[in-house]
Amino acid sequence: MHETFGQALRRLRGSRSVRDVAQLANCGKSHVSDLERGKKFPTPEIAEALDAALDAGGELVALASVRPGTSPLEQADALQRGLYEAFAAGPMTDAALEEWAYTIARHGRATRYRPEAEHLPELISDFSDLRLLLSHRHSAPIRRALTIATAQMAGLMALTLLKLGEPSARSWWRTGRAAAAAAEDRATLSWIYAHESYQLYYSGDVPGAIECAARAQQLAGGLPCVGDALAAPLEARAHAIHQRADATADALRRAEVALERLDAVDRIGSAFGYSEAQLAFHAGSACTHLGQTARARDEHERALELYPTDDHTDRALIQLDQALCLLADGQPAEAADQATRTIVALPVQHRSALIMYRAEELTASVPRARQTLPEMRVLRKVLALPPGDVEG
Repeated sequence: MHETFGQALRRLRGSRSVRDVAQLANCGKSHVSDLERGKKFPTPEIAEALDAALDAGGELVALASVRPGTSPLEQADALQRGLYEAFAAGPMTDAALEEWAYTIARHGRATRYRPEAEHLPELISDFSDLRLLLSHRHSAPIRRALTIATAQMAGLMALTLLKLGEPSARSWWRTGRAAAAAAEDRATLSWIYAHESYQLYYSGDVPGAIECAARAQQLAGGLPCVGDALAAPLEARAHAIHQRADATADALRRAEVALERLDAVDRIGSAFGYSEAQLAFHAGSACTHLGQTARARDEHERALELYPTDDHTDRALIQLDQALCLLADGQPAEAADQATRTIVALPVQHRSALIMYRAEELTASVPRARQTLPEMRVLRKVLALPPGDVEG
């Protein structure tokens, strides 16, 4: 049987009188007595005042979160939350900041291989803890570090919601921009604008995507920056949609330069990095839109060789681009078959809204006269099924 708030209060009070404790906590003597006997339950404010008065180190704050009559699991959750809140109220140490940097970097890597629906609850949980830390007073350098962390976590939230097809992703880009600007961190702000340009691109706002990508590159200011490396190839893909071959080539050249200038620590598979595999994917995508199918195929094959097998999202997008190349070369049946095989081969948990949307775009691109092909009927059937009903 776990110790109740009243039992802990009585133990911590020790030989001190109820009156003395009440005066220290600035509350009534009868209220302290009722708390000890379990006749009343403390408010968070009273629990915090008593904890400070008895120098309990957060113990009473934690126990105040455990309501009588709850299940053991609910009690454990409440106790954990109360303990975390007690630690969050204390001073931030260098070790605590390093732990947050590691946590955010781990989330960044997870975006490359974890299913979005599985990853999102953990992001929310850690972001809730970060928000709690921000509610306390800190020195200017620590508050800036926490604000940058907030901007990065907001970007990860937006990116995850984007892949899930949730419109609320746009609000998180706005939150991330506000946090990065408050911290006066141009590199993080550039990174957020670069990722936001992908949201605009995939939602069909090509001019908006180009504008955001240009803003990301401007903020980078010519310095080695992941935002710069992310934004230039997206700009190339957007120009390619409008058949601007020269602008596409120029943006791809800038993308190559930006990638070459990145440190090795940033040329990784992470939301916070940019890699040679990604550049091959994005160059192939741009060439696909320009109708340069031979070069596109070379880039697609190179990208698939470089990408790890557990990066399901980008590999599927590359394979759908391969289907678009087949369609551009006048092979709609082969294109539909390629798209179908791509979706069916994906693990169910990785069939995100973004993947399905891109496959539907391909379907809509097939000329009306070829929509009756058997391969097209199969593809439409697969797209119409709930994800769990598509067997690999």
